[in-house]
Amino acid sequence: MQVSVFGLGYVGCITAACLAKAGHEVIGVDVNPEKVAMVNDAVAPIVEPGLRELLAEVVGARRLRATLHAEEAVSNTEMSLICVGTPGRPNGQLDVTAVDRAGREIGYALRGRTEPHTVVLRSTVLPGTTHGVLVPALQAGAGPELGTPRVAVNPEFLREGCSVRDFTHPPITLVGCDDPATASVMRSLYEGVEAPFIHTPMRIAEMVKYVANAFHALKVCFANEIADICASSGIDPQDVMRIFFMDRKLNISEAYLRPGFAFGGSCLPKDLRALIAAARAADVSVPLLSSIWPSNEGQIRRQIMAVLETRKRRVGVVGLSFKPGTDDLRESPLVTLVEGLIGKGLKVRIYDRNVSIARLIGANRRYIQEEIPHIASLMCDDLEMLLAHAEVLVIGNSSPEAALALAAAGSRHTVIDLTRGSVLRVSKTEAEG
Repeated sequence: MQVSVFGLGYVGCITAACLAKAGHEVIGVDVNPEKVAMVNDAVAPIVEPGLRELLAEVVGARRLRATLHAEEAVSNTEMSLICVGTPGRPNGQLDVTAVDRAGREIGYALRGRTEPHTVVLRSTVLPGTTHGVLVPALQAGAGPELGTPRVAVNPEFLREGCSVRDFTHPPITLVGCDDPATASVMRSLYEGVEAPFIHTPMRIAEMVKYVANAFHALKVCFANEIADICASSGIDPQDVMRIFFMDRKLNISEAYLRPGFAFGGSCLPKDLRALIAAARAADVSVPLLSSIWPSNEGQIRRQIMAVLETRKRRVGVVGLSFKPGTDDLRESPLVTLVEGLIGKGLKVRIYDRNVSIARLIGANRRYIQEEIPHIASLMCDDLEMLLAHAEVLVIGNSSPEAALALAAAGSRHTVIDLTRGSVLRVSKTEAEG
């Protein structure tokens, strides 16, 4: 199948590369010439395990290329997947400007076309957005002769750090559309994916993604609050939670139930705000969802206080992205922690290998340079430099570098492990090797 993918950010890049790997001919579309050039050169615009090798394979085989021109992509494909960003506004509502723009561009490219073309929305949007924003945008771009476009909703369930595997082995393949013919086309697209195929109305498909992300956010805070209670009684929270999630009959996933630090990233904070804003607009009370933010922010304040209570001034933080295996700094709780410590006058240094790479070649380079240059200047090139500076060693996530830092820490270091013991500790010999 010939497919165009609009938006070469995180979801779009993974989607385009994995579909090309499955044998489809894919054209990526983005307004950013740097991203287009990177994909065409088989250079990953994001840090993601396995993506660099995957891009080299599919670009080399000429199954994936990228362009700045929507009309070129649409005219050469049977289907367009919209994977553009839907960032949150300060009031929590979604900004769907990019969805509207992509819809208009696709619609314009469809003018005068007689062959069927399926438009699929993979971006995370609130219920009603496809009918209320995308369909009118398509019609505005194409003009009255378009009629009712063939549209589907296909939410992604990708976790940063393991998204290539998640694409080919998702929990479900969820498709929301109004007619069996469109569902059949979507079945063909994902023919090689081993997962239950679920065909549902659009609004249900849109809502499922928010329910999933809201529940994941809730699970993180739930585990951390339990861990706080355990700590007050001298109980190991890892042992408690390990036994707790052995009960799989009630559909509990252990992925988000390990005690650790606060949640962050590009999905959970934004989507939780959007869901709460939608409920508020409908005058629906959601006290449980609304209570997640104070709990999450409390985890950050608690760890800032833990550092301050050491009465030491030089702090080394291992990890800055919101989770290991990624360079994503958007709404990272570790960025908030570092900013809080700097604000208290502490001398902070940071080591995160993926963020260091992103400063040089990653798609997050501009974000680092423009949004947090004061933090970027505190980055260390290696662990030795960090350990030499630090009196307090803060372990931010469970990366391999964190394990090495723990093994190399000396008696002069006060260690604050935000992962609550989930880092795999290595021996001194391994650390030295």
